[in-house]
Amino acid sequence: MSIHIVALGNEGDAFHQDSRPSGLIRTYLGRSPLVSGDESSLLLSATSTVARPVFTEYQASAFGNVKLVVHDCPVWDIFDSDWYTSRNLIGSADIIVIKYNVNDKFSFHEVKDNYIPVIKRALNSVPVIIAAVGTRQNEKMPVLKAEASHYNSDLNNLLFCCQCVDVVFYNPDLKEVAEAHKIVLCAVSHVFMLLFNVKSPADIQDSSIIRTTQDLFSINRDTAFPGASQDSPGNPPLRVIVKDALFCSCLSDILRFIYSGAFQWEELEDDIRKKVKDSGDVSSVIEKVKCILKTPGKINCLRNCKTYQARKPLWFYNTSLKFFLNKPMLADVVFEIQGTTVPAHRAILVARCEVMAAMFNGNYMEAKSVLIPVYGVSKETFLSFLEYLYTDSCCPAGIFQAMCLLICAEMYQVSRLQHICELFIITQLQSMPSRELASMNLDIVDLLKKAKFHHSDCLSTWLLHFIATNYLIFSQKPEFQDLSVEERSFVEKHRWPSNMYLKQLAEYRKYIHSRKCRCLVM
Repeated sequence: MSIHIVALGNEGDAFHQDSRPSGLIRTYLGRSPLVSGDESSLLLSATSTVARPVFTEYQASAFGNVKLVVHDCPVWDIFDSDWYTSRNLIGSADIIVIKYNVNDKFSFHEVKDNYIPVIKRALNSVPVIIAAVGTRQNEKMPVLKAEASHYNSDLNNLLFCCQCVDVVFYNPDLKEVAEAHKIVLCAVSHVFMLLFNVKSPADIQDSSIIRTTQDLFSINRDTAFPGASQDSPGNPPLRVIVKDALFCSCLSDILRFIYSGAFQWEELEDDIRKKVKDSGDVSSVIEKVKCILKTPGKINCLRNCKTYQARKPLWFYNTSLKFFLNKPMLADVVFEIQGTTVPAHRAILVARCEVMAAMFNGNYMEAKSVLIPVYGVSKETFLSFLEYLYTDSCCPAGIFQAMCLLICAEMYQVSRLQHICELFIITQLQSMPSRELASMNLDIVDLLKKAKFHHSDCLSTWLLHFIATNYLIFSQKPEFQDLSVEERSFVEKHRWPSNMYLKQLAEYRKYIHSRKCRCLVM
């Protein structure tokens, strides 16, 4: 069984009257779950026939054994230029689709005054679908601009602010050299994982990493150590002796390199040259840094530093901070949520969230507590929030989860995460076809009110426009009555379809029926 569809008209606006493939056709053929094959194969199979050069042919399958053949013609004057071919082609059609851009009034009148009478002459009784495509130009949705990431700068600033320090490095003469954070060091290096007992030699199974750890560092646990603080609250910082004097002299530069993402090799080499004059010594220090960053069981691939200069920071492609998410390793704080516990790391929380930085370093009880209760947020939402802090990314399970995460982000004043959630919600709603919007259980008005309450101005403005541009769908839902007087006034003013459009549509239908048109307008 096969169905032949002929699509006529250009859905582009006046500024894009070109030969680009029909978005309407691609949407229904390429994205339909009933179509066999993917969108790219459908587009590649689109061919212009020799006999009908103005028609583009698309083929797909529906319901397993129903063949769909679509002939698309964006040229409006086809009947004038090739009447015989056109009449034969549309005469064999099972369905006719006439499409025009919603902003092109000339096309609308051309459909009304010219196309319908011509098709009437060529057809007997064929269903005709008239589709107005696009969004009205005078009712564009508000544009939501994403906030740039400051993930690397957040972690880099952690090195200089000296908050939540839990490891201090000393030179062979027991003089303090630098302070750092175990969680950041372990995120990029298995050497530090081994040094801080995050992993054992049996876990590493790489003799070169074990040897590097033993050659470069040792831990001093002597309470009489000169640099030991006797009045440090909680667990005092771990004291690490750097055995290699040359490496130790460059440690501050090496730590800055690691906290910046461990990929700016040329800058590191320049910094080392300022302190170490001998080129052989510079190479020796660089090689030791490469050994620290080595992946277990693999040949050290950091041979050519310049080839890694343009790559992303090491947080993204090596042992990342996500490895430590919701795990007790190196954790120094525990959140209590809904009767369960979630371990975390103060250094990351302080670096990535200003509210938590104030909470852990101010005169709040959280500054001295290990167990911290969290209220008003589910465990799932809080874990998603922590995932963003640790990895700079998140993937909500749906619109409801995204709104919960947005509320959590507003609670802790993480603006970029709010914007990500806003963009996720907007993208999800925009991708829904009208049928799904009409049947979904999500209360769009409740979503709007939550966005307003939690100061998500971009999202609340967009949602108002979205309700207005889908007026016929949302005005039938019970929650539509929950709109405030101001919101209702806005929606009525910007609604689509407008009363004027519906009036014109009614007149057009009256015109069609008055002429006893034998086409069935759907």
